[in-house]
Amino acid sequence: MKKIADLDFGFADAQNYKRRENKQRFNDVFIKNEYLDQLCDHGVSFLVGEKGTGKTAYAVYMSNNDHKNNKSEIKYIRETEYRKFISLKKDKHLQLSDYTNVWKVILFLLLSQRIKEAEGGAFNFKNFGKFNALNEAIEEYYYGAFSPEIIQALEFVENSKLAAEVLSKHANAKGEQSETFTFSESRFQANLFYIEKKFQDAIRQIRLEHNYLLFIDGIDIRPSGIPYPEYLECVKGLANAVWELNNDFFPTVKGGKGRCRVVLLIRPDIFESAGLQNQNAKIRDNSVFLDWKTEYIRHRNSKIFEVADHLLAVQQDVSEGDLGNHWDAYFPWDSPNVFDTYDCPTSFINFLRWSYYRPRDIVTLLTLLKQLTEDKEKTSFSLDDFEARNFQRAYSNYLLGEVKDQLAFYYEDHDYEIFLKFFEFLKGKDKFSYEEFTQAYGEMKKYLGSLDKPMPQFMKSENEFLQFLYDLNVLCFLERTVDGKPHIHWCFKERNYANISPKVKTHCEYQVFYGLAKALNLGKQY
Repeated sequence: MKKIADLDFGFADAQNYKRRENKQRFNDVFIKNEYLDQLCDHGVSFLVGEKGTGKTAYAVYMSNNDHKNNKSEIKYIRETEYRKFISLKKDKHLQLSDYTNVWKVILFLLLSQRIKEAEGGAFNFKNFGKFNALNEAIEEYYYGAFSPEIIQALEFVENSKLAAEVLSKHANAKGEQSETFTFSESRFQANLFYIEKKFQDAIRQIRLEHNYLLFIDGIDIRPSGIPYPEYLECVKGLANAVWELNNDFFPTVKGGKGRCRVVLLIRPDIFESAGLQNQNAKIRDNSVFLDWKTEYIRHRNSKIFEVADHLLAVQQDVSEGDLGNHWDAYFPWDSPNVFDTYDCPTSFINFLRWSYYRPRDIVTLLTLLKQLTEDKEKTSFSLDDFEARNFQRAYSNYLLGEVKDQLAFYYEDHDYEIFLKFFEFLKGKDKFSYEEFTQAYGEMKKYLGSLDKPMPQFMKSENEFLQFLYDLNVLCFLERTVDGKPHIHWCFKERNYANISPKVKTHCEYQVFYGLAKALNLGKQY
């Protein structure tokens, strides 16, 4: 077994995927399971998962591998694009339906460019006049230097009059259009409709050899300079555009071996905010929901344990062996307070207790353990290494950073500071009753009143705030069975296809998440 000093968990970071020399070991560790094949289903429009569950990793893998005849590409939305949308809204007086139409044109443009690049050698586009005219128009508009990114595509939409004129000119030149149209800057919606129609006609005409899959990523984090209402309008328009293209247009394209599709990477809470009709049906029938949950008693057969074991196995000179062998070699100890009987070490249960069952959490735990374990010449970690204060504090700070990122999607930095302040009024308790919670809420409200500060939107009432903390997985609620045993409810464990937004119960016991308690200065451990 390799020494702790020689272990490296950085290759499991999806964002660093293209910089890794040995890509295959990442694939073996993480990607190759049923979720990958589910993404190839023509009915899938959304890849849904909490932050850290691997949405980007799947999209990146698909973009670098022609899995099941799918030529895929991933595009990221960044702050620049959101600012351009806000500018468009003001200049063109856009409504939500206009956002959807703008996104359709952007997605069409990105897909058509990908098709041109990939299929160009397979057949002669000159046999498909509409698609050929479309691409020549794009070449002229961008002076032959189109970069297939969202910001470039937005420029095409922004200058809709010029774009429509160039498209019309080339359609007439190729004999694909007999009428002559006049376009006006003041008729933005009409220009947009004409542009969209030209893309539809062109894509209907060609016969594809492959499936084309466009992943859109980057909506999980709202840039700090973009107000939430305007950000949400943009996201709603995108979600509707993805749905309408995948269900109203692409299925109507006949002939050829391949089909086009767009998949939006999205968190469950944002999916719920997107305002799509029949959300339950869409998340059940038209989504891949990344779910790494397991139970302690069955954790050795879970996908999340397999990922953890392989993270260690692929770094050994000889990586063969039964599932769990490498994990047991590096973590040959039992987790405290485990009441079921196992015939192997139960150390992974400690990792489950301190994580939200997300691959990113497990990788972070392993990375921090390696960094903070003093004796890096040894070939295994001890329970003392896991229980070391500096390690648990560092991991707790990581988890609190994840909460801050999720909070930042909806609220501003000063709201986060108020959120943190609340926990001071729990007086160090990480486990408390409903009455103690409401008392802390009342003291917090009084404190803000003394400073003449309003309560944040998520703290409008004690029950709304309780639900908010439950949604963030900051706390769970406990119900007692007939024999007095606690039945613990976590939002991330209760969430599934049929219950995308689990609800907290009032008048119960509550407990702050193990991994967050240190960063919030709660419990005996802090």
